[in-house]
Amino acid sequence: MNFNLTQIPERTQQPRTNGLTMVMDKGLSLEEAKNFLSVAAPHVDILKLGFGTAFVTPNLRQKIELYQAANIPVYFGGTLFEAFLIRNQFEEYIKVIKDYGITYMEVSDGSITIPHAEKCGYIEKLAKVGVVLSEVGSKDAEHIIPPYKWIELMRAELSAGATYVIAEARESGNVGIYRGSGEVREGLVQEILTQIPAEKIIWEAPQKAQQLYFLELVGCNVNLGNLAPHEVIALEAMRIGLRGDTFHLYLDKA
Repeated sequence: MNFNLTQIPERTQQPRTNGLTMVMDKGLSLEEAKNFLSVAAPHVDILKLGFGTAFVTPNLRQKIELYQAANIPVYFGGTLFEAFLIRNQFEEYIKVIKDYGITYMEVSDGSITIPHAEKCGYIEKLAKVGVVLSEVGSKDAEHIIPPYKWIELMRAELSAGATYVIAEARESGNVGIYRGSGEVREGLVQEILTQIPAEKIIWEAPQKAQQLYFLELVGCNVNLGNLAPHEVIALEAMRIGLRGDTFHLYLDKA
């Protein structure tokens, strides 16, 4: 840090296994990515090329190499995995990630229906290739999954070989673990945490109020995902009590 302050909570150190910040790149140019890294690299743990943007991103290989040179693992959004799958191109998907030097993969079923045993089979296969992040929860706001089912799915996917499970929210933060208004489904989240270790869950939390909720509930080293690039520094400040919302969280209570 740039100067000394007492009563700052201890953050896990990179390379982190928890306290992760996952950022979504939805189309930064190479220059924008360089500028982003010049400020945020010490606070970014994983970089997702959102949904299917990798297919249409110019200079894709250069961008991936840029992030990897900063020791930030890159992966393609789960929607791209589903796009390959629905076209019966799973083996081609594996070839593509290997060709681009991708070692992190997201397995999701937010846009297509995959029998859960089959989804776990894909997780098992990809876990032999690299690190698997499996996404749980529907992108359909009308499809409400009960808490016991979230727990059952998460447990099975971790057992199949996923390193982390991602709690779905979309990039807008208004489905899955959130209501349409963006409000956290608190009962759901708290029930999940009674059964699934917090360090194994990445909570998609694109909105500040959502980030604050998880920081207060789990602590400064909660895993958060779907961050916009320009929000990384603000989140890191909020994690350690240097934003108004969390200012008093870690101060000694006199």
